[in-house]
Order: sequence, then C-alpha cells, then structure tokens
Amino acid sequence: MQHTTEAEQHASYFVESGGGFTPTRYAQSHWGDDHLNGPAIVALVARALETAFGRAEFQPARLTVDLFRAARNALTTVEVTVVRDGRRVHSAECDVVQGDRIVARATLVQYRSSSAPPGTLWHADGARPDFPVPDTSMLPYIGSDTVGWTRTPGEHQNADRKRFYNDGVAVVPGEPNSPFVRAAMVAESTSLVTNLGTEGVGYINGDLTVALSRLPVDEWIGVQADSHHAAGGIAVGTSTLFDSAGPFGAGLTTAIANPAAQIDFSARRFGPEGTGAR
Repeated sequence: MQHTTEAEQHASYFVESGGGFTPTRYAQSHWGDDHLNGPAIVALVARALETAFGRAEFQPARLTVDLFRAARNALTTVEVTVVRDGRRVHSAECDVVQGDRIVARATLVQYRSSSAPPGTLWHADGARPDFPVPDTSMLPYIGSDTVGWTRTPGEHQNADRKRFYNDGVAVVPGEPNSPFVRAAMVAESTSLVTNLGTEGVGYINGDLTVALSRLPVDEWIGVQADSHHAAGGIAVGTSTLFDSAGPFGAGLTTAIANPAAQIDFSARRFGPEGTGAR
C-alpha cells in the first residue's frame, strides 16, 4: 500500500496570489514543461462557477470546458458571468485568462431539482466495475482488462478498455473539493481512458463535457471508457462516471492527433505532480 507524504497532504493545483491563481508543480502537464494539465483547468473553472452561482435548489447538470490553447505556468485569473437566470434553468460562463488571452472557457448548466416523471425507461447495463480499495496515496489507479489495476498508465499501453479511479487534488490549499468540483476534475480522465493505446497517448483533447444526473456520494470516483471513434486525426471518446452507488454521469471529449508530442508513459515517470495525461 502506498501512503501520502506530508507534502502531498497539502498538495494543490494552484495557490491564490496577486488577485489570481499561481500554478504549482501538481498542475504541470505531460504535454510540455510549461503546460498546465487538463484536470487543473477543469477544477479551477468548476470551483469558480460553483462559488459564484451554486445554489442548493439547483443541480449541476452539464459542464463544458473548451480548452482554446495551452495554459502556461503563469498567473491565471477567472471571470464569471450569468447567461441565464431562470426559474428552472441557470446557465453561467467562466473564462480562464492568462495575460490578455483567454485560454479556456467553460459553460455550466444547472437545473432545479424535482421529481421524476411517470413511466419506465430503458437503461444501459451500468454494472459498476470492481474498483480497488482506496488508500492514502494521492496517486490514481489505472486499470485495463488484461492487466488489472496499477498506479501508472505505462503498464496499460494496450488495446484494452481502460478505467481510472481517483479522488483528485485540491484546487487551492486548505480547501476540500466539493463533490461537483471533484466529479468534474476526475471526469477529465475521460481523455486518458479513451485515448491511451499501445504507443501511449497521441490525441490531445480540446474540450471536456461532464454530464451529471446527481453529485457523487464518495470522495473516490471511477471513470470507465465507453467508446472511442477516430478518423482523419480527430477522435471522440465517451466514459461513464461511477461511485459506490453506481453510475451517476458521463464524460465526453473530442481530441486532435498530436503525434509530435506523443506521450509514452512507459518511458517517463507518472508521479504525484500529474494525475492525468494532458
């Protein structure tokens, strides 16, 4: 069993400073030395939108994050605005800004909670995968059909179906992630579980959509690949999100081929400073 060091217990993607957020080493990406990873950006916008517009009577239903350009290791600010403030639907946007450029834009749609309509509906086979027992390490679990569960994606560079299991990293020090922030952050691994193949990851996702029927009841969240379609250097991947109560949401990413910066996890370290492939 792996254990979290004292430094890792206080790990966060950003520290608040200068009217914004300064990235830490945990926000660094495998795609480049000066790039930030997808989970860090997704977690930052989810926190900003929930802080500004979260309401007890509304349920976060869809978060879409467009990653316009590579976010860098630089002071980062967020700007939030309301798009619609309705009785049953609330929509808001969040821009992630570095310097004078918007590097990402997120849209959050929230619905007022209510009771289900009458009738019986079709449901897909949502059998929950056999996830491992969480420990105190901040390293995620990665799984594939023939290998099982390990702590590094380099052991899963195969053509099997992939899974990811993690509780995420704090957005800022001393502030536990909310269920919504945690779900959005871990759902970014949809890109990893759908784009990890025999030679590593060669598609870089330009977005993430997380759809939630409810919020997770656990700190550890599982993500299982459902589909991967690719043609002409463009890939689409989907996943299902799980907690101990079963499936509760879905992830969707589109990605573009990036073979010049192919990530071969078998030839590099996958440590606490990065929990995803971006």
